[in-house]
Amino acid sequence: MSVLSIDKRESHWALTLQRPDKLNALSAELVDALLDAVEAAAREAVPILTLHGEGRCFSTGFDMTDVERQSEGDLLLRFVRIETLLQRIASSPCFTIAFAHGRNFGAGVDLIAACNLRVAAPGSTFRMPGLKFGLVLGSARFARIVGNHEARRILETAATFDADRAVALGFIEQIASPENHATIVTEALARVGELTAASRALLYRALDAETPDSDLAALVRSAAAPGIHQRIDAYRNAGKVGRTPAAK
Repeated sequence: MSVLSIDKRESHWALTLQRPDKLNALSAELVDALLDAVEAAAREAVPILTLHGEGRCFSTGFDMTDVERQSEGDLLLRFVRIETLLQRIASSPCFTIAFAHGRNFGAGVDLIAACNLRVAAPGSTFRMPGLKFGLVLGSARFARIVGNHEARRILETAATFDADRAVALGFIEQIASPENHATIVTEALARVGELTAASRALLYRALDAETPDSDLAALVRSAAAPGIHQRIDAYRNAGKVGRTPAAK
């Protein structure tokens, strides 16, 4: 079974993360598949690209499976590939929509943040714990959306915030159930159609607040610092201590 479903419709392409047994955690294979799909959509001038997750949530972020067996160099490359994916989405000429649901973590939240329009189902939650193991991924982009003060408060504590709080912060723009997704896409198509593709590209370029080089440099500095395995282990073990037997 493919880790990514691509539904190529006339109005838009729908990309669905298909690792429900792993809560759509971002494996190297899934990240590469997403990169290929995002780049293909840009080449084919697809007007709208939607992102979905199959199963209980949109994505729980970086896939920790067998992380202890991977070298620090391998881990660094995986983090760089995720940052590359985020930058491709954020700078895509396609209008991108993230449809989030369930409990979302880390790079899964960063994936949502990279999109033009961010929609969440009722009951969705978000948490960005990367700094707990010393990783700077998506922090600047999140701060550009919600503001430095709120970003610092959330990222320092790795606080979980729900959909209502996400709307108040400006991180999520709409709360909508899946049955309303088609209407949202139709409205987005009308919005996109107000400008020609060339004019829209000029607008995106003029308003682009992305800082790709500095974002990548911050990530590499944090991920390349010695001891990434130990930092990840300490984070995972701290999480285990905080769980009750019923919550495991």
